[in-house]
Amino acid sequence: MNSFAGELSVDQLTACLLLQRGLNSFEDARHFFRPSLDDLHDPFLMKDMDKAVERLTKAVHQSEKILVYGDYDVDGTTAVTMMFSFLKKLGVSCEYYIPDRYTEGYGFSFAGVEYARDNGIRLIITLDCGIKDGEKIAYAKTFGIDVIVCDHHNPGEIPNASAVLDPKRQDCSYPFDGLSGCGVGFKLIQAFCQQQSIDEDFFLEYLDLLTISIGADIVPIIDENRILAYHGLQLLTASPRAGIAAMLEGASVKKKELNITDVVFILAPRINAAGRIFSGKQAVELLLSENIEDAKKLSPALEENNQTRKLLDKEITSEALEKIQIDEFYQSSFTSVVAGKTWHKGVVGIVASRLIEVYYKPTIVLVDDGEKMSGSARSIDGIDLYDVLGECAEHLIQYGGHTMAAGLSLKSENFLSFRKKFDDVVRNHLNHKLPEPFIIYDAEVLFEELTPQFWRRLKQFAPFGPGNMKPVFMVKNVVNARYTRQVGETKTHLKLHVCQRQNPDFAMEGIGFDLGKWASIIEGGQEVDLLFTLEENEWNNRITLQLSVKDIRLSADVQAES
Repeated sequence: MNSFAGELSVDQLTACLLLQRGLNSFEDARHFFRPSLDDLHDPFLMKDMDKAVERLTKAVHQSEKILVYGDYDVDGTTAVTMMFSFLKKLGVSCEYYIPDRYTEGYGFSFAGVEYARDNGIRLIITLDCGIKDGEKIAYAKTFGIDVIVCDHHNPGEIPNASAVLDPKRQDCSYPFDGLSGCGVGFKLIQAFCQQQSIDEDFFLEYLDLLTISIGADIVPIIDENRILAYHGLQLLTASPRAGIAAMLEGASVKKKELNITDVVFILAPRINAAGRIFSGKQAVELLLSENIEDAKKLSPALEENNQTRKLLDKEITSEALEKIQIDEFYQSSFTSVVAGKTWHKGVVGIVASRLIEVYYKPTIVLVDDGEKMSGSARSIDGIDLYDVLGECAEHLIQYGGHTMAAGLSLKSENFLSFRKKFDDVVRNHLNHKLPEPFIIYDAEVLFEELTPQFWRRLKQFAPFGPGNMKPVFMVKNVVNARYTRQVGETKTHLKLHVCQRQNPDFAMEGIGFDLGKWASIIEGGQEVDLLFTLEENEWNNRITLQLSVKDIRLSADVQAES
């Protein structure tokens, strides 16, 4: 490691973080720290891309009417906005269609096909859906309507469409299978422009939308996604489109530079709230706004939907927790599978994530209409939801999704049998040992290593996300420096001002959410170890480094004494 650090002219801590990410040469580090659009993969390496471009070219040259069809979540609505805008820019006659979450459900729908039939559509491009909708694609063919599928979910049998773009196809040799649904649509646009000799500036304006999809859909921010997100964040910061600017203003965000965390916690929830509470079309309409005045008229509706979503989230989570607490099944279960008749379908995925925070078990939350249940599943490390649901397929009407998140439906009468089967399968996958949540740290450090120079290098590791998470550090033998205390209205959070026993002259501040119980222990003089990430704190126009504390334990020598 010393030679690697010397080759790069960086400190050993930075070299260690690079090696942990599989970057062990100067060239690897250069590509990592300087993501270049020149390093994007050739889109024609994707299976069926030649067919997709050929069919799209025919539609453009023959002035066929195109329907852009996308899912109602962030990935789908950003993809629809991108593709629709691109086709309009080409002068193509086109419309967009977002299915209704409640009447049509997830994916390509029969209603969407019939809309296309009734409106003279000759070609449908599906985005973030379609890979498991062979029946609907066949239905479209009966009306002479062709379909190009742009999807990134795990495929079953490949549908008989004009082209099926999905890097997760087993017969697809594309170098990177972690694209979002919007990302697959972007590769189609890139391939079309490449084949038509259209300059890349013609389509790079959509990198902001693509970056929002990358952040919201929790896809790995490595390889191609890192390049796309890096440049997309620059575009979001320097020149946000009207709809994005209006959302940021509505959320009172006045940051000089946006990051993936802002995408995930500020933009994505508001875009998602449209499809969860009202209609995904609301989000597309805002994102398509051509000026800030129009956008400001539309953005309050998304803000209101987001507030409604928060209230429903809190209410349903409380009811779901109560169901788990009073049902003996969950006392020994390896999973949480709950259903409610009055629950709002738009927030069950969020509720599933909340329940995992409490119980750390694979979780499914369903809405029961009396005949059918449908809802969302979320997983934990070590459990591939798509595979597990596949083993339970005899109890399901349909399912689809990813390793960590999925959607499903089943007959209400099959709830108990499905719940037991799902639990048995997960139990076997976990070898009958229920895991506990854990945090993996990247390196043990001393406070004096966390210099401004190191922080400048660490910032270049961004954008962070799956595959390149924000580094977590451990520091040992930490003691109170001056004013560690409980903070917040309910005194549940922790404000730290601490140093290491061996170097009391180097103190740092930090914040630990829901860690307020440690205040009396640290104030009482006991030594602790911290797990934390680094972040900037701006106060009175002064920027300082602070610890974002994730977990605390008593130091080893303290534990030994007790």
